[in-house]
Amino acid sequence: MLARMAPIIDATLRRALLDFFDAARRDLPWRRTSDPYHVWVSEIMLQQTRVETVIPYFERWLERFPTLDALADAPIDDVLKCWEGLGYYARARNLHRAARLVRERYAGVVPDDPDALRELPGVGDYTAGAIASIAYGRPEPAVDGNVRRVLSRLFDLEDPTPAELRGIAAALVDGPRPGDLNQALMELGATVCVPRAPACTARPVSDHCRAYAAGTQAERPARRASKPVPGRDVGTAVLVAPDGRLLLVRRPEDGLLGGLWEFPGAEARPGESVVEAAERAARAASGADALPRGEPLGQVAHIFTHLRARYHVFRFELTGLEPDSLSPGGSDSATGTATNPQDRAWIAPGELGAYALPRAQQRIAALALHGR
Repeated sequence: MLARMAPIIDATLRRALLDFFDAARRDLPWRRTSDPYHVWVSEIMLQQTRVETVIPYFERWLERFPTLDALADAPIDDVLKCWEGLGYYARARNLHRAARLVRERYAGVVPDDPDALRELPGVGDYTAGAIASIAYGRPEPAVDGNVRRVLSRLFDLEDPTPAELRGIAAALVDGPRPGDLNQALMELGATVCVPRAPACTARPVSDHCRAYAAGTQAERPARRASKPVPGRDVGTAVLVAPDGRLLLVRRPEDGLLGGLWEFPGAEARPGESVVEAAERAARAASGADALPRGEPLGQVAHIFTHLRARYHVFRFELTGLEPDSLSPGGSDSATGTATNPQDRAWIAPGELGAYALPRAQQRIAALALHGR
């Protein structure tokens, strides 16, 4: 494969990519510095997230955690709160753990060796290549979804393997300005060589595009069949103490939405109604032997990458029961909700903003407080 590509992986193509980047690069905050910590944070945030969404999060993050040491010193709750709304929360947890590892292993200096970078939580081939090339100028490839599409079209490849793409990208960046070359490929894929209706007349890169010359750009790369997304009905309990406090529980560190706070919930089992599932979650979280009838507040729908969740929300007034007299009764395996004493909190409604809540849980909180 690489031998076949060799004739067109030359200085002319590299020059065209760099000319494009120099002329068309967007002014993004992480491009104003080569600080490896800043590059790292931006690359983690940009995974599966649009640039426009990331910009304010990136700026707030650096205000709160301006250095790697500041991030390593921060409690995980502060990290998750700062990430709140950005999604894919494992990225934040891994970034936090990795910052502490960098301080322990490398005296707080982000390594420039891709192999060392790949040993850090949440850092794969793409992120390691991006950090090493952009921050340190090392000739390392960085192939994400945008770059896969660009290379498939540039070389008219129907369904190249990851190894083939990395080989081509490595050959391309084996020259001056490797970090800018990687960013040129990313920028081209994000702004010109887009999935549908690419602006193929844009020069100078289109002069080197084999798919454009063959008229096959709409077919490159081959589209992968999407898998059906299963649905899940979750009974969710808003437990209200006599003094008006609400019960939140923290999810386990590992798994979906790990470490974040939520209202107790459980997936409805076969033959079980959603209110029964909510009662089961409420009893497990609160330790209450008996609960009043749940008052329906409404539904919240949320789409994750691998499932569609429908949260059926019920309010339970704990008349005559004081929160301090209750103890959690275990955990619910269907949702992963943790119910250890340190992983639950009875809070005043006005304190909800201090807890890191996933987007769906924020909407559940709005239902609980305002009925919408």
